[in-house]
Amino acid sequence: MSRLQGLGKQALNICPAEVRLAREVTVDLFRARSLAQRILDPHVPAEELGLNAAAVDQLSADLLPGWYDEWMLPEAEQWRQLRLHALEAMTGAFIDTKEFAWAVTAAHAAVQADPLRESSQASLIRAHLAEDNRSEALYDFERYEQHLRDELGLRPTPRLRRLVSELQQSRPGNGSP
Repeated sequence: MSRLQGLGKQALNICPAEVRLAREVTVDLFRARSLAQRILDPHVPAEELGLNAAAVDQLSADLLPGWYDEWMLPEAEQWRQLRLHALEAMTGAFIDTKEFAWAVTAAHAAVQADPLRESSQASLIRAHLAEDNRSEALYDFERYEQHLRDELGLRPTPRLRRLVSELQQSRPGNGSP
């Protein structure tokens, strides 16, 4: 503490009995958590959220990546779940407003955070389908299907398979023109 200089010293309120952040310091996790909660709040209209690339970025970071201390693992998991739900909801909101680039970006952030999470994969596939990028939707589905089989020996749920079933049936060699 005695070696802190400039901004580092200004960011802390150092008292004889405790050290805490100065009143003026903001914590990005608190802002991101608040954003995620507002996104998921059904009483907050999407147009009031100001969703954009910065919002996706706020929800894309893990909490203390590389830290495995017992005290922080539950917090990190709670944040991961909250942000994944918020990113998936953002994807839907972007699709509804026909902002497909942001929809794909939000869905990709969710998939990157948890590649085996089916609801994130479904969000990405829906975003591709909404902008009529059928080949990308099918490609992402097949890549997920292979990854899921390789990692866990599982198949995608019928609900996810239904999203791409028409695309798969229209492929050459499947009996459709």
